[in-house]
Amino acid sequence: MSSAFLKNETADAPVVIPARAPLPPGTTNYVTPRGLALLRDELNDLETQHAHIQTDSSEENDRMRQLALLNGKIGSLNQRIASARVVDPANQPHDEVRFGATVALKTRTGKKAGETRRFTLVGVDEANASNGLIAFTAPIARSMQGKRVGETITLRTMQGENEMVITDITYAGE
Repeated sequence: MSSAFLKNETADAPVVIPARAPLPPGTTNYVTPRGLALLRDELNDLETQHAHIQTDSSEENDRMRQLALLNGKIGSLNQRIASARVVDPANQPHDEVRFGATVALKTRTGKKAGETRRFTLVGVDEANASNGLIAFTAPIARSMQGKRVGETITLRTMQGENEMVITDITYAGE
């Protein structure tokens, strides 16, 4: 049986650090001011957990594994914060889609013709598609960048191609 199915890990099993959201090689790590604040809050939470575990009197092997995991997460997060380049959406050209824009798209074709959806282009760590926050590296975000109100984009999905028109562009603080 694979050790992946066993609940108890052995003391000598390697600690696996969960990967952060992918950032394509050579791509600048753009973040919104809110995104940077979220990263710093996450780091603060991890450092608080780290301090608590250091004083915890639980079994030594378990404590060491937890510390190793937290150290890995903290290291990865510190790298992401160090590479962050903050882009203030208020400083973007408001007549075209750029990083930090909230874009309204009206679907012209497909099953959802006539439906309007809103997306905000954010950094990879801030992205949450279910809340309308999409990474600037996502295909839909790349297809919108540089476009203006009234321009059309085509998005290929598993159901086929959807044509959408940009009906509104806003930036935080407007």
